Amino acid sequence: MRWPAALALCVACGGPRPAPTSAPPAPSPASTPEPTSDAADRWAIRGVELPGRGRVDVELRGGRIVAIGEVDAALPGEDARGRFIAPAFIDSHVHLAYWPKGQALLAGGVAAAVDLGAPLAWLDAPDVPPALRLIASGPMITARRGYPTRGWGADGFGHEVGGPREAAAAVDLLAEHGARVIKLPITPAPVLDAAALRAAVERAHARGLKVASHALTDAEARLAAEVGVDVLAHTPVEPLADATVAMWSSRAVVSTLAAFGGAPSTIDNLRRLRGAGARVLYGTDLGNTRDPAIARDELELLGAAGLDGAAIVAAGTGVPAAFWGLLDAEGRGPGALTIGGPASFLLLAEDPWTRPETLAAPVAVYIDGARQGGG
Repeated sequence: MRWPAALALCVACGGPRPAPTSAPPAPSPASTPEPTSDAADRWAIRGVELPGRGRVDVELRGGRIVAIGEVDAALPGEDARGRFIAPAFIDSHVHLAYWPKGQALLAGGVAAAVDLGAPLAWLDAPDVPPALRLIASGPMITARRGYPTRGWGADGFGHEVGGPREAAAAVDLLAEHGARVIKLPITPAPVLDAAALRAAVERAHARGLKVASHALTDAEARLAAEVGVDVLAHTPVEPLADATVAMWSSRAVVSTLAAFGGAPSTIDNLRRLRGAGARVLYGTDLGNTRDPAIARDELELLGAAGLDGAAIVAAGTGVPAAFWGLLDAEGRGPGALTIGGPASFLLLAEDPWTRPETLAAPVAVYIDGARQGGG
């Protein structure tokens, strides 16, 4: 049967798992057709296991999913029995101006990325493949001589301002250049004061933009919450007070656990933030880390922080897709497997709900119906 479009097949949603079934037959060596962007092109992935749903066929046309369930047996296609399917991932913290690995991200199974720090000229013309869906902040709005302008980001990765008026004007400037998120570093001095931070946040929200903050200590994370920041760009590394954790209960945090060595305090912070209700977004801080794909070490550390396989998949797919506004009104977009949505998915050797590390070694990666990578 065909499933109605209203049934968005989002493996990120979790939900009850079906009763175990007998092992499917091994996949055949049939070759995979090379999909094109031609709207008349039709082919199918046959007999693939959708975690939480069971075995399905997936019909593709013109780079989009047009049916899930039982599809026309006459269609050309790939026999995927014994394989599992999951949406391609979203990395919520990258630096592609610093380390331009957009094509490697696509090949590794990442369909969308959030770039949280790049020069203004790069924001005007991001050097990324057209297939990679991008949300970018441009330069961080920072204090004069503030982070990161005297270190790794000296070459335009920070936009220095003084007080509240300049901070608000900087938001307008970045928005006019295409920024879809604003990043405010809250670090040791020199750093913007609370009034300037709040002015930037308020202007960003007035323009419909979310605000992320680099804030690694308890005091910094608390200040970020007080001025209205929406998402922590990193899991803080210093142990958080219970009151600070509570302030983030309705907001979000990007994991980046491996970027700071997987310290026990960082892992515990993420566990507690998630337990309080904060949404967890998979992110690697690519550029400062060097695995341009779905990173095995990040997956393992998310598990150490208490996320099971379904929650890890969700942190890289449905949760960030909703948080960053990447889905349309019908729930279609990167990070979801939906009828009418992009054919951007991974074929996996094992069930990612029980073996999430399999996400780091996809058998095949398709982005908008075109094969990008895989084993």
